[in-house]
Amino acid sequence: MFGSEFRSVEEAGLVAEIQACTRAEAQAAARRLAAVGELAARATEPDDDERQKWVVDLWACAAAEVGAAMGISHHRAKQQLAIGLSLRERLPKVAALFAAGAISAKLISTITWRTHLVLNAELAARIDAAIAEHACSWGALSQQRLDLAIDAIVETHDPDARRRFHEAARNCDVQIGKPDDATGTASVYGRLSAPDAALLEQRITELSTSVCDGDPRTCGQRRAAALGAIAAGAEQLACHCGAAQCPRAGAPDPRATAIVIHAITDTTPTKPTATPTPAKPQSRRPNRSTDIPAPPMDDEVAPAAEPTPPSEEPTSEPPTPPSDPGAGSVYEPQPPAGTPAAIILGRGGGVIPPALLAELIANGATVRSVYRPDDIADPGYRPPQPCQRFIRMRDLTCRFPGCDRPAQHCDIDHTIPHPAGRTHPSNTKCLCRLHHLLKTFCGWHDQQLPDGTITWTAPSGHTYTTHPLSRMLFPHWNTTTADLPPPAHPPPPPSAQRHLKMPRRRRTRAADTTTRINTERTLNKREVNHYDPYRR
Repeated sequence: MFGSEFRSVEEAGLVAEIQACTRAEAQAAARRLAAVGELAARATEPDDDERQKWVVDLWACAAAEVGAAMGISHHRAKQQLAIGLSLRERLPKVAALFAAGAISAKLISTITWRTHLVLNAELAARIDAAIAEHACSWGALSQQRLDLAIDAIVETHDPDARRRFHEAARNCDVQIGKPDDATGTASVYGRLSAPDAALLEQRITELSTSVCDGDPRTCGQRRAAALGAIAAGAEQLACHCGAAQCPRAGAPDPRATAIVIHAITDTTPTKPTATPTPAKPQSRRPNRSTDIPAPPMDDEVAPAAEPTPPSEEPTSEPPTPPSDPGAGSVYEPQPPAGTPAAIILGRGGGVIPPALLAELIANGATVRSVYRPDDIADPGYRPPQPCQRFIRMRDLTCRFPGCDRPAQHCDIDHTIPHPAGRTHPSNTKCLCRLHHLLKTFCGWHDQQLPDGTITWTAPSGHTYTTHPLSRMLFPHWNTTTADLPPPAHPPPPPSAQRHLKMPRRRRTRAADTTTRINTERTLNKREVNHYDPYRR
């Protein structure tokens, strides 16, 4: 049992153990960030290296190594690089406290962020010394008080480097979804500029009041539906009154017709055809390319858990839930018998309860079957549409370690390059554009098994294994395809001129960072110079 070794320890001993482990935890984090900082320094040293102008530059390569090693996303890995570099170059006294275990990793993260705008080495040294003098007493502060304590020191030594919000627009943001959202719903919250808010309010009001008086929904429900209709690019809101004479009754629901539901099935049709899509209302949404790098509209999906026929009431047998479903499991605690749930991937997604899934289908959502294709390699470079759908539904996300970018926004990559490697699910997978470029140009290698398992080898020699997300979400679905024979001819070696195909930056990442810092410092200076203490 967890913690059983402490059952006989006195309370004083328990507290002493907590103190020792807290210090050891900080020391271990400091050592890790020291290694990360060394990687970051090596990624920024060769300023004249032409790779610094690659879209996937040396910093991105270092972030890929860190992200895979720590099991975190690329964005969080870049944050770790920035923290490690700050401790190494700007905050050596604070770093020494951290290495001794006197302050926590969370405190270090805040300190490095609040001092990010300091450029002058002499001022940075003063700020470092002042923070190190007080940091050991900051552990119990709330986040707001901690920010104020750090900002007070920065303001004293380098006023232009204190992080400010020059106007309320700096806080503008829109977030979708919270961990405690009820199943089938998602919270939407944020802050808009006043003109944008007025336009959104006007449009929501127009749509929510466009239905007839017989619509049974409350005003709030209609406003929520109107927001979904706006997102779908609809010009009108379908009425739910049910009256035959109502001009809006029976019209396709624009929210449903903007959704494609992929139903996983083991039945292969003799001639794969898409379910006819009902007539859609006029939409403002631009058409999307059907090329592999920009997935087609068919791939903007809420994939159903088990065969979901295109009917008002799904009748397929429900899958047997795993005995211990992992995080992100699509199983309800007590799902209605005979009716599977579904999921929406990506930010703002979540579990779709069976009733809502049936409503979407009844209101015009397109249903496409996803089945394991015949074990016949396609002679062309691009997989046919049914094969693309299978690959995207098998993988569900980018297959690089730590990346969760939804598959519908990913390229389909040949593990063994075409034409030596076949165009077949056993040799293709989803990679976001960043990690596709990383594999092509930056020394990462991969091997793929027929069940979709990928083993990655980093330039450093470390290996990482990723599995399709569908293995966790749909454990009953057998995605294993043919075990392909080795290529008749090995792939040719990379061309010496291959690097010319790497997309380029207009300027280096370091130049971008310096420009952003100088711009914010200029705005800070302008605000300080125009500050009026008597103005309210």
